[in-house]
Amino acid sequence: MKRIVVGSLVSSLAIAGAVLLAPAEAQACGGTFCDGGPQPMPVDQSGENILFVRDGDFIEAHIQIQYEGEAERFGWVIPMQSVPEFSVGSDPLFQSLLTGSVPTYFTQTSSDDCSLGDEGDDGADNGEGTGGAAGDGGDDDDDDGGPDILLQETVGAFEITVLQSEDAQEVVDWLIENDYQTDDAAIPILQEYIAEDHIFGAVKLTSNTDTNEIHPIVLRFQGDEPCIPLRLTRIAAEDDMDIRVFFLGDYRVVPKTYRHLLVNPLKIDWINNADNYKEVISLAVDTDMGGRAFVTEYAGTSDVVPTFGLTYPDLDPEAFVTANPVDVVDMLTSAGAYFCDGFESCGSPHPLVQPIVSEFLPVPNGLEPFEFYECLSCYEEMIDPMAWDGQAFADALASRVVDPGEHAARMLETNTYLTRMYTTISPNEMMEDPMFHENRELPEVIAARTGRRRFLCNGDSVYTLPDGREVYLPAGTTDWPDFTEEPAWEQPYEEELQEIMSEGAPMVLTTQTEVIDTALAAYNAAHGWPGGGDGDDDDDDGGSSGGGDDGGTGGTGGNQDGGDDGTDVDGNTGGCGCRSTGGPMGFAWALAFGVGLMSLRRRRD
Repeated sequence: MKRIVVGSLVSSLAIAGAVLLAPAEAQACGGTFCDGGPQPMPVDQSGENILFVRDGDFIEAHIQIQYEGEAERFGWVIPMQSVPEFSVGSDPLFQSLLTGSVPTYFTQTSSDDCSLGDEGDDGADNGEGTGGAAGDGGDDDDDDGGPDILLQETVGAFEITVLQSEDAQEVVDWLIENDYQTDDAAIPILQEYIAEDHIFGAVKLTSNTDTNEIHPIVLRFQGDEPCIPLRLTRIAAEDDMDIRVFFLGDYRVVPKTYRHLLVNPLKIDWINNADNYKEVISLAVDTDMGGRAFVTEYAGTSDVVPTFGLTYPDLDPEAFVTANPVDVVDMLTSAGAYFCDGFESCGSPHPLVQPIVSEFLPVPNGLEPFEFYECLSCYEEMIDPMAWDGQAFADALASRVVDPGEHAARMLETNTYLTRMYTTISPNEMMEDPMFHENRELPEVIAARTGRRRFLCNGDSVYTLPDGREVYLPAGTTDWPDFTEEPAWEQPYEEELQEIMSEGAPMVLTTQTEVIDTALAAYNAAHGWPGGGDGDDDDDDGGSSGGGDDGGTGGTGGNQDGGDDGTDVDGNTGGCGCRSTGGPMGFAWALAFGVGLMSLRRRRD
């Protein structure tokens, strides 16, 4: 019985796991590498973002696609276990998610009152003094034995095909015949997914579509446990690929098959607002569990996500069906969806509005976009009547701008809790698929991590981190200490590694708190500062790296003893495979962008 292959969407990543990369001219690439030369050029996969939203017995996976390259080379293959509902996603939603929940590191500065001379000197000569207070924290007629075509449809800017086959080579042959680049290394991995009863989706841009029309895509399927299938992605992924995943629901979400990590906040560059953040996360994750761990960047109310710009209440697509094309820009401007700034620039706050305008009202030869769109009536005789189609314009505006925005606003209104997690991962580490589950007993993690810098009368300063730790800096210091000048000062990148069940506090697998505090005390003492280094954490949950109420990186709260025996919470020793064990509606899919594969499965009974 043949399996299904679902459409292919060329994104900046590889075939949700890696579709092929063989050099080819003018083909949609189904992998992370989209260069036709003998040495494939890796597409930038950084900052790929996924959002999972629970809706009763269904889950929606929203995937933001970032791609730089030629439109005809854009392609994506997605392993799945059932045919989902596809729809257009909202790019402004992702921008709001990123903006509202971004972890920030900054300091409030104060100076000692030195106006009284020696009497008010807090150890000006040797740095002695009291420490500052802690900061607040379609049917295929092929008869040649090719894969079965289960679905063909156009969704926004994408052509989607769902395929089924028992033979991975058959899938690859179909991809090649339909202008997808391939890589023989993907065949055994595709066969592995076929053995797990997966189908495949192939996605690419519709003909004559430019890359500026790429938009997020939404997959809706039955299930209750999000999963990111990474195995196919390892064929074409870069080292330390960013994976950032959001969850909207009622409670906090945590890793199930991967570990949870608390980062050593002393490794963060507090002077330069954490500009070494990714490096610290990458090194901390690599220290334990072979790169298979996540940090929590934010967990709390979804109210932090701004909703401005998601919807345009005054924008009625139906009004454009019978509109005179010379009035289109004015109508969009009145609805707040378009502008011309008077400085030779016209555009829209929504990334898809201008591409739609350009498609149906193309700029005539000899004119600049600004002069044409600023005054359509001035060039009424030059408007292309063959390009303008009021109904098609209205349909595109509704399906790509209005409907996705309204859906995004409803999701934020009905799902009160937002979780944001992050990790970096390299190809050799993509041997297991991360799955996630809710834990309603964990505390929130705030995104704003606020420290304090206190300048002493001698010019030296003391940083107090959100967890209460103090770091002494001699006068003139412009760089955050790396704590490597002396062996006694050396600091690990990770503070605590945890395993988190769906209920209860985290089980602590390893902790470096004592090592960190001892090394910090030695550093401060060497600089004549007696006040810090005890590592006290006022969090009620016991997390020492600013977790929970302090908002430290990946804070979870609650420390319990626990061991790592290599099994997940269900007692399974292998990767999840993103397989459904709950019937035909289970769904697993692979992403072709930065993450590779994403999927969902039902819980085991």
